[in-house]
Amino acid sequence: MPFTHFTLAYWCVLVAALLPLGCAGIAKWGMFAVPRKQGGFDNANPRAWLAAQTDWRARANAAQANCFESLPFFIGAVIIAHQLGAHQGRLDLLAFLFIVLRLLYIMMYVADLPKVRSPVWAAALLVNIAILLIGYH
Repeated sequence: MPFTHFTLAYWCVLVAALLPLGCAGIAKWGMFAVPRKQGGFDNANPRAWLAAQTDWRARANAAQANCFESLPFFIGAVIIAHQLGAHQGRLDLLAFLFIVLRLLYIMMYVADLPKVRSPVWAAALLVNIAILLIGYH
C-alpha cells in the first residue's frame, strides 16, 4: 500500500486548526489553580467566564474567535490549490507565511496593538487569497 506524504501546506492546516486552542490557553493562563469563587477559571461555565474577562484575557479570547473564523477559508484554499496542481514549493511557502502572520496577529491582538494587528490581518487575508489562486492556470 503506497503512502502519501503530508505536504508542508497540509501541516500548516493542522497548525491553523490548533491556533484557537492556543488562544484559549492564553486566555485561561494561570487561572486553573485559582478557586472559582475568587475569579478562577469556571470549567462548569467556560463561555460565560471567558465573556466576563477583560484586558489581555478578553483579547486572547477574541483572537481565538478570529482564528476559528479564518480557518475554513484557509483549509479550502489549501485543498483547492492542491487539487489544481499548484507548484508545491510556492504553496508550502505561502501556507507557512499564513501561519507566521496568524501567529503575529495573535501576539498583536493580545498585546493590544490594533494599529499593527489590522495590517497583519490584512496581509494574512491576501496570502490566503494568493493560496486560493496559485493553482489557477
